[in-house]
Amino acid sequence: MRTAGETTNWALRPGRTADVESVAELRAEVMRDDLERLGRYDEHRVRQRLRDGFSPAHTSVVEVDGAFAGSVTLRPYEDGEGLWLEHFYLAPGTQGRGLGTAVLRGLLDRADAAGVPVRLVVLQGSAARRLYEREGFTAESEDPVDVLMVREARASGPREAGPRAVRAPRPPAAGR
Repeated sequence: MRTAGETTNWALRPGRTADVESVAELRAEVMRDDLERLGRYDEHRVRQRLRDGFSPAHTSVVEVDGAFAGSVTLRPYEDGEGLWLEHFYLAPGTQGRGLGTAVLRGLLDRADAAGVPVRLVVLQGSAARRLYEREGFTAESEDPVDVLMVREARASGPREAGPRAVRAPRPPAAGR
């Protein structure tokens, strides 16, 4: 059993075509509550949209202690200069421990080094929006379902992303 002070090691590995189903299932799991709240959840469509747009060449798989824990895609804009951040999903058991922040900061450091902005779309009301705002994203446009956010490259260069470790979950309190 881990104590509250221990850390969990994580790494990014290149995406592979074989990852598509694991990522599609994770997407369905982590987006379900927000999509249901917005009246947009469709069990088949949530998975198929990921399958249709999956790009192993631009996808990284997040592994925690060597096991699949999430994914993120960072691809070039189709028109213009910059990067799109999409399909950023973390398994529920890994959320809330700094892993999302650490992964995102590493990706943003790459964009800063290239001097390009990063755009993404987040669902209205999603808790992920707070993470993006903390890391410098601002709303560019909104509709009833989606918020398009942008973060311009920082001229000061990459920041220290910290060690590749995040907090381990706390064990349950006695008597619960």
